[in-house]
Amino acid sequence: MSDTPVIGVLALQGDVREHLIALASADALARPVRRPEELAEVDGLVLPGGESTTMSKLAALFGMLDPLRGRIAAGMPVYGTCAGMILLADKILDPRSGQETLGGIDMIVRRNAFGRQNESFEAAVEVAGVDGGPVEGVFIRAPWVESVGAGAKVIAEHGGHIVAVRQRNALATSFHPELTGDHRLHAYFTEMVRAAG
Repeated sequence: MSDTPVIGVLALQGDVREHLIALASADALARPVRRPEELAEVDGLVLPGGESTTMSKLAALFGMLDPLRGRIAAGMPVYGTCAGMILLADKILDPRSGQETLGGIDMIVRRNAFGRQNESFEAAVEVAGVDGGPVEGVFIRAPWVESVGAGAKVIAEHGGHIVAVRQRNALATSFHPELTGDHRLHAYFTEMVRAAG
């Protein structure tokens, strides 16, 4: 891998464009990923926000579930925001019917824990390992992490709830950093991808 890692954004649903812009500003070569052959060409992957049940069903439809699970299990760096966090959880509390996860982080996640769409909010969140003060987090029907296993490290909390977790090459946040213009979390993830390469 050159000094400019190729980072994909799973482009089945959700705020793909905003992640592509944030990654490009963090000096990554960003591209949308919809098919297994596109997944094979990236050094790391972002799982965007959206609707986690719909995303898991679309991933199955596009033949992406097993390739995604395989790459994540093999250590490909991956970053999930909001619905992407749910996809990375090893376990979901009260999953919707037919909802599957990709796994990768030893955590139990509660869907829509911060409330409905009309209860969305922004908050400053201190994230361990991200310099320059708190990041602005946008919480939209956001999940939170009920608990983590021994391998997972809590890197941010808000209101007494876990909102950011890292386990080896997997990173997850309850909130959407791509909607704020503050691209430090994307830069942090880009560094994770470089280090893994």
